[in-house]
Amino acid sequence: MNKKLLTTAILAATAGVAHAQSSVTLYGVIDAGISYVNHSKNATGGSSKLFKYDDGVAQGSRWGLRGTEDLGGGLKAIFVLENGFNSGNGTLGQGGAIFGRQAYVGLSQTQYGTLTFGRQYSFSTDVLGSNYSTGGNTVAGNYAYHVNDIDQLTSSRINNAVKFQSANYAGFTFGALYGFSNSTDFAGAPATTTGTTTTAGSSRAYSFGLNYANGPFALGAAYTDIRFPSQATPAFSTTIANISTGNIRDLRTYGVGGRYIFGPATAWLLWTRTQFTPLANGASGTFYNAYEAGLKYAITPALSAAAGYTYTNATQSGNSAHWNQGNLALDYALSKRTDVYGLVIYQKASGNNVQAQIGSSTSYFNTSGNGSSNQIAARVGIRHKF
Repeated sequence: MNKKLLTTAILAATAGVAHAQSSVTLYGVIDAGISYVNHSKNATGGSSKLFKYDDGVAQGSRWGLRGTEDLGGGLKAIFVLENGFNSGNGTLGQGGAIFGRQAYVGLSQTQYGTLTFGRQYSFSTDVLGSNYSTGGNTVAGNYAYHVNDIDQLTSSRINNAVKFQSANYAGFTFGALYGFSNSTDFAGAPATTTGTTTTAGSSRAYSFGLNYANGPFALGAAYTDIRFPSQATPAFSTTIANISTGNIRDLRTYGVGGRYIFGPATAWLLWTRTQFTPLANGASGTFYNAYEAGLKYAITPALSAAAGYTYTNATQSGNSAHWNQGNLALDYALSKRTDVYGLVIYQKASGNNVQAQIGSSTSYFNTSGNGSSNQIAARVGIRHKF
């Protein structure tokens, strides 16, 4: 009887240890508020003022599952499944995908880093967007990213991706990502050219990142190259280039950012360059340069203020366009998980019949074709994290 009791006790203790070595965490963000813009495209094609309920501005609304299993010797199995949703109507985000924000599984080793497989962010988002932009550092969020997110700082998610992220070596981290095309040709079908017309090959992606963080100082760089992107999202004014990623041979972006924390203040600088290469042979590509500076100041432990400025220029075939944007934001923390905020953004566009377009997507204010060279947007919102 004593042996049976002892065996039962040992098995129970072992099961308890095994259970303690694995964990699954439910987490999420809900962001909602009321926004205003002075120029939004109306039903007749003109421009009108707009008040609207909007969510996912400071951060995209989401819920997710994050899990780990300790395999011993510093090795862990890890996974993330993250869903994006619209709090206003309960619909799925990211085109209706259940786990459209992130979905990956892999291994993590304390000494070397992590190797993961699935739908994941590029290093343009991981390194530059998250650490060195006004959108990543303040509640201005998706309203503060560069015009139509041309440099993929907020929405660069790569399907069928294999990603390596190193461990921290004296402040340095680095990584690489490759996204498979999943075509019938394992290597990816090549592009074919007939005369001056090129037919797109299989879409695939490469991304690399390097970051250094030591005390108050941080510096990072990233490069992302997407071959034959298939999502048809307008990328520029029809006057300079009627470009959508559906007729692009190559979307290439790279940049450098820096950040410094001094007392209650945090300052950052960022530069990115993006190139769209069209399918048509001999056609002129479009180049974007974005320059950004920002400052956030903690007035009290609960209240912070932030300001940011971005200058973006674009050139194609001798034509050019420019966007100047200023952002102001106030954020008040009601608790560690809940905050309320307000922000004001102004953008001025100039060039060959270009238009102002606040936000990382035209969907925020239906700004595509609004015909205005300037825009003012304001917002009050609440965000809760769990």
